[in-house]
Amino acid sequence: MQHRADQQLIIGIVGRRPGIIPGGGHQDHRSGRHQRATGKAAAACLFLFAIAYGLVGARIDYAFASDPLGPRVFPVALAIALAVFALLFARRPDGAEDLPKGPLLGRTLAIPALAVSAVLLMEPLGFPIAIFVLTTGVARVFGAGWPRAALGGALHAALWWAVFVAALEVYLPTGTVFG
Repeated sequence: MQHRADQQLIIGIVGRRPGIIPGGGHQDHRSGRHQRATGKAAAACLFLFAIAYGLVGARIDYAFASDPLGPRVFPVALAIALAVFALLFARRPDGAEDLPKGPLLGRTLAIPALAVSAVLLMEPLGFPIAIFVLTTGVARVFGAGWPRAALGGALHAALWWAVFVAALEVYLPTGTVFG
């Protein structure tokens, strides 16, 4: 009996037999249709984000003499990869999860909100403070207490400042407030 349940769980995870879900049951057709719609909507959002990100990345100004590839390569390549994966996901959105509800939805939305906050704080407060806010917030979302989250945020900001500024000699903004 246990062997059959394990086999159905593995088949459900691998996805070789559609309709089998972990625990040995079958998917409700309305639930499957809802998951496909959610997956297609997510794929469309990812694809639109990839286009926007690629267009913004392609407009980065740089002096050709400094580097033949320039800073455009990474964002454009990342946008192309994201667009390809979004299109692949749109073809088979059956594995999409339902949207979270309740506290989990708040935690899920907190991560991109923290990323946007870090980007908005980068210019006025600088890289170290923006990264501190981002990593401290993410640590709190994942359940760390305030002291540990703040310590982790400070160490993370210091580490990446040292890597980029000291080791790689890359300019990072110090912010208009402090700089």
